[in-house]
Amino acid sequence: MTKKWTIGNLLSTSSAYWRGCALQAGVRLEIFTAIDDQDMTLVEVAEQTSTNQRGIEYLLNALSAMGLLSKEDNRYRNTEETRKLLCKNSPAYMGHIILHHHHILDGWAQLDAAVMTGAPIAKRSYGEEVERESFLMGMFNLAMGIAPVIAEQIDLSGHHRLLDLGGGPGTYAIHFCLANPGLHAVIFDRPTTESFAAKTVANFGLTERIGFAGGDITTDHIPGGPYSVAWISHLLHSNGPEQSQEIIDKTVAAMAPGGVIMIHDFILDNSKDAPEFPALFSLNMLINNPAGRSYSEEELTAMLHNSGVRNINRHSFRGANDSSILYGTV
Repeated sequence: MTKKWTIGNLLSTSSAYWRGCALQAGVRLEIFTAIDDQDMTLVEVAEQTSTNQRGIEYLLNALSAMGLLSKEDNRYRNTEETRKLLCKNSPAYMGHIILHHHHILDGWAQLDAAVMTGAPIAKRSYGEEVERESFLMGMFNLAMGIAPVIAEQIDLSGHHRLLDLGGGPGTYAIHFCLANPGLHAVIFDRPTTESFAAKTVANFGLTERIGFAGGDITTDHIPGGPYSVAWISHLLHSNGPEQSQEIIDKTVAAMAPGGVIMIHDFILDNSKDAPEFPALFSLNMLINNPAGRSYSEEELTAMLHNSGVRNINRHSFRGANDSSILYGTV
């Protein structure tokens, strides 16, 4: 159904970044962490966060108006949800992905230039290590929310070796192994992610069952095969069609006959104008990546078919941001 646009929702959409920037500033200044389970005055928050009283007053009131804080008798408190999701000492902390959104905001402000040139644009840098940490930790936090659900919905009984391609910290490998005691896995990703992956795997007590292989999927072969299952999550959208086809070809070549290959990504309808998030995500790739984009089910099915994959189907899983899974048999 076509959305009916009014002056009100046009202005709301155009100014939506105000709300995002207010949230990002709150996370970056660690306001929610400073308040934690207390109720604090304006002066106390300013002292705890080393901020200007005028500036922090406006931000605290805006965050309260958004429902991210509650204000009573000129004292500010976290809500139950913000204490869980935005305090750094919480295991459900989502601040890393919010900081990642802050780091790419400068690029989105120049979207018109990226559309004119069809290429990524120069943007402000917050430091390579800072940006890498927020991205990797952000991906870990997001995956921790859905990996247990996916592992529960996908039956891997009878499979013994899983390849987590571009798996970063190995969140999916971890939860597939937790759900399948007979399964061993290898995370294949850039060497810079190895220390993070090793720490995460160790935290779950799976060091003996999950290994790491460092390399670049665009130039290196996949070691350690043959695998009976391959999991490719949020990797293809960072590559153009030719590279994506090569990645699938390499993956299939590393698998045993009868193995299952699964692609988890922001998959577009074949018309490419829905769902909304995958369509917008293509713009995110335009700003930040020379060739990446969201792919339609039709395009991914064709790539799998070209690699000799059979019995290709769409899984019933749907993520909160419209991620979904396409799978087939080698």
